[in-house]
Amino acid sequence: MSAQTQQGKALPGSLAANPLLAQWLRFKPEGTVEVSPGKVEIGQGILTALMQIVADELDIEPARVKLKAASTARSPNEGVTSGSLSVQQCGIALRHACAEARAMFVAAAAERLGVEAGSLAVEDGTIIGPENARTSYWELADLVPLDAPASGKVAPKPATARKYAGHSAARVDIPDKVFGRPRYIHDLKLPRMLHGRVLRPLTRGAALVALNEEAARAIPGFVALARDGNFVGVLAETEAAAERCLALLRSQAEWRGGEELPDEATLTDWLKSQPVETKTVDSRETAAAGSPAGHMRRQYSRPFIAHGSIAPSCALARWEGAGVHVWTHSQGIYNLRAELAAVLKLSPEEVVVEHAEGAGCYGHNGADDVALDAALLARAADGRPVRVLWTREDELTRAPFGAAMAVEIEAELDGEGEILRWRHELWSNGHTARPSRGSNPVLLAASELAEPFPHVVSTNPPLPAGGAERNAVPIYDFPAWHIISHRLLVMPVRVSALRSLGAFANVFAIESFIDELAAERGEDPVAFRLRYLGNPRARAVLEAAAGRAGWGSRRGGEGTGYGVALARYKNMGAYCAVVAEVEGEEDVRVRRLVLAVDVGEAINPDGVRNQIEGGAIQATSWTLKEAVRFDRTRITSDNWEDYPILKFSEVPAVEVEILSRPEESPVGAGEAAQGPVAGAIANAVFDALGVRVRSLPITRDNIIAAMELS
Repeated sequence: MSAQTQQGKALPGSLAANPLLAQWLRFKPEGTVEVSPGKVEIGQGILTALMQIVADELDIEPARVKLKAASTARSPNEGVTSGSLSVQQCGIALRHACAEARAMFVAAAAERLGVEAGSLAVEDGTIIGPENARTSYWELADLVPLDAPASGKVAPKPATARKYAGHSAARVDIPDKVFGRPRYIHDLKLPRMLHGRVLRPLTRGAALVALNEEAARAIPGFVALARDGNFVGVLAETEAAAERCLALLRSQAEWRGGEELPDEATLTDWLKSQPVETKTVDSRETAAAGSPAGHMRRQYSRPFIAHGSIAPSCALARWEGAGVHVWTHSQGIYNLRAELAAVLKLSPEEVVVEHAEGAGCYGHNGADDVALDAALLARAADGRPVRVLWTREDELTRAPFGAAMAVEIEAELDGEGEILRWRHELWSNGHTARPSRGSNPVLLAASELAEPFPHVVSTNPPLPAGGAERNAVPIYDFPAWHIISHRLLVMPVRVSALRSLGAFANVFAIESFIDELAAERGEDPVAFRLRYLGNPRARAVLEAAAGRAGWGSRRGGEGTGYGVALARYKNMGAYCAVVAEVEGEEDVRVRRLVLAVDVGEAINPDGVRNQIEGGAIQATSWTLKEAVRFDRTRITSDNWEDYPILKFSEVPAVEVEILSRPEESPVGAGEAAQGPVAGAIANAVFDALGVRVRSLPITRDNIIAAMELS
């Protein structure tokens, strides 16, 4: 393959911050290629896509690619695995790193074999020249200096030359999970391992004023009790003993004070009454926006939403001399390392953080918090490793939530009902308080120590992706608009990043409002959208979803309705359009979701389909069921009965059509479906029942409340 120079261009993706080729891949003597990406597997199938990319660029069979779990001891620092950016950042970096490594090996082979590099071909890692002269990557490994930085001068293969990318591949992580082989962090066992549990108050910020330690010490299997201010944990030889110790401590502990929570019944009013930081997200004014003849204004809202990870958060830690080794399912191992070092008063080099898969992760859940819990408890373990597993109550009440949001949209209309100006205003806490994103540690235990770190109010990631304002700018070509974000400066309910951040609420609101405008005009919702869509890729996914769903021939009966919605995630990622079919009986049931998606180059189409299906099902659960419940003192939805999620029996039929664009840059699929699914379901509910539900979730109570307001 001839090299094409790319001088003057920045290295792509995560390669720019991690240019050493040896950080990305190592050729092992047994004939494999070890790859240690900085992005982590959280159920999105990224390891499979990376395997395909590496196999293509190196001309080897996928089975030769051995993927190592990310570790701060050996992996490139790729920040946080979030934002549907793994393919864009990690995949593209590996594609270029492998292309350059291949060129280096071919050059070394040409020199050894005494032939021109252009006369060589690579077949499954064997480099073959004229007259059957041959060598291999592994024979040349000691001669090729991968500890050098990438030059950026070698272009990867064109899409037409790729053998694996663009074709569906079986997920490398699925067999273990299907057959119950140990893979998750919950399965990890270390020699002489202890079990830890942490005592926490029901009311956030309460102070511990009395603790009966003696009863816990009498439990068989008790090993140690660790206390630092309001942080209290117990170590035991078995999980059962640790749980008994914790139950005794909890039953006799006395707490005082704590932070008051808002009134759940008036949450939207509370959001709009708090001190805020206000900014203009985007503004457009054109001569085409004339004088209005009318206007429409509506308000939409979503509650706090829990991550609802199927398995509670878990971590292991072991002190080794002056340093600590932590095993975690965190999405950002380097960020977590920095935060652990700050809290534990260590240098980052004294902390090793290693990733292991967790059973469910949809953003900043409790994985980072439990890692600090484990590290703190392990200080009292005399060098023995400690495993800390949160309870279901911990997971549903202590982990950060997705922020509640209120969105107000207003449109100025001309005499024909066409949109002249659009105003979108939102109120929300910030959507990230991830480790090492600010000046103070944010981990839960950091605020409980005798020398506590202050509570940090969540901020928003910078634009263009944004946080609360993500997807607040409409995809449609309106003549004028003004988009305003109000970030709350108080945070009595702990919030941080949840899958799709503000895009879920913003797209739900925008797509509901677009439907309301179409209904006022008596116009078909798909046709109405198409008139304001100039982007051909956006038009294509909308038309594909409508066509596959049979939109033009749909037949609604009593209690049956159809709705449509559209968005481009972050206005720069994947395009996704959704048609929902629902029925309204005692409760709303989603029968069918038809989605069309454009992710540019689809590395693993089956993986893309899986991601869209999973996002659609989770968004259905959010839209119909999920809301964090609380009184003025504590979170009350601490179990699956009080925080219901979609059951298997309630999962709709999901169809996904992928619009293949191998010539376009790949983008992630993991969060593209969230907002459009909510909008499509809400619009279908209106079509079925004639009731516009603007406050999520669309429960029986909220439907009745909407009827009373209409």
